[in-house]
Amino acid sequence: MIPAGSHRRRLGALAILAALAPLVLGALAPGRAGAADKEVTFAHQDMVVPFRALMDSGAIEKATGYTVHWRKFGGGGDVIRAMASGNVQIGEAGSSPIAAAASQGLDIELFWILDEIADAEQLVARNGSGVKSLADLRGKTVAVPFVSTSHYQLIAALAGAGLTQKDVTILNMRPPEIAAAWERGDIDATFIWDPVLARVKKSGTVLISAGDIARQGKATFDGLVVDRAWAAKNRDFLVTLVKLIAAQDAAYVAKPWAADAPEVKATAKITGSTPEEVPASLAAYRFPTLDAQASPAWLGGAAAKALTETAEFLKAQGRVQALAPDYGRFVTTDYAAAARK
Repeated sequence: MIPAGSHRRRLGALAILAALAPLVLGALAPGRAGAADKEVTFAHQDMVVPFRALMDSGAIEKATGYTVHWRKFGGGGDVIRAMASGNVQIGEAGSSPIAAAASQGLDIELFWILDEIADAEQLVARNGSGVKSLADLRGKTVAVPFVSTSHYQLIAALAGAGLTQKDVTILNMRPPEIAAAWERGDIDATFIWDPVLARVKKSGTVLISAGDIARQGKATFDGLVVDRAWAAKNRDFLVTLVKLIAAQDAAYVAKPWAADAPEVKATAKITGSTPEEVPASLAAYRFPTLDAQASPAWLGGAAAKALTETAEFLKAQGRVQALAPDYGRFVTTDYAAAARK
């Protein structure tokens, strides 16, 4: 950024700077002309997935030649807001915030299913809260990151128990805030993921999991989304990224990591988990293969259907104002299909 003030006193200098500004900005902004063609800002969260070890290894930078600016966020809603600002090109978000973003017209594409959430997100009641079942949540306080997959699942769980949002006090908190509130005894329950999930379960009781809700017809997932315009100019990067993630997932599935594995230590460092917590956290997810990603089971059909159903649910709950005409427009098999060849 060019500073204002005493260095711009002369009109001639201003004219020169004005002429140079596009070149300077192009050199600084990821995805634009110049050296920044080899830069990308990637927003991630703290979910415990094999991708974390890949991030830590530097393999993505080495294979693509790109400088990757990793930025950690507390929830998918925060990731989507960062992408909407134009400061982030690729981000991790759950199916609920992705559906909300598509409903609001954000020009993004879902290009990879990072994980099927399965049992990796759970609703836990604090011991001593008096909550033994979903029905007992009436009049209680529950914390969850708003517009996350956990938020979507919480509302679905309440509805299944005959409760509405008016029957429960729902607080919007990021995972670290939830952990602190739990320790203080400020909340009665939370629907959350690891590493916070592993910690609250030590002094709480699981009421229902994302897997239970998925079996009731409301499946959820975490995905990678990309700014559509940036993707069009950086296709090779995305194809290579997909190949690397698929290989890392396959290696983990073939031989799950023990607590002393270097990949576990890397995952713990990025997520804030302990190495002892990581193996069980990883085991709670399912990771679609490269072949499955481009098939109708995921990016080829089911993902768009899940986004559509999630968006309809969010609209009914007043979380989005309108629905997109076609959620399939926000999903692409292009990079996964290219990575298979």
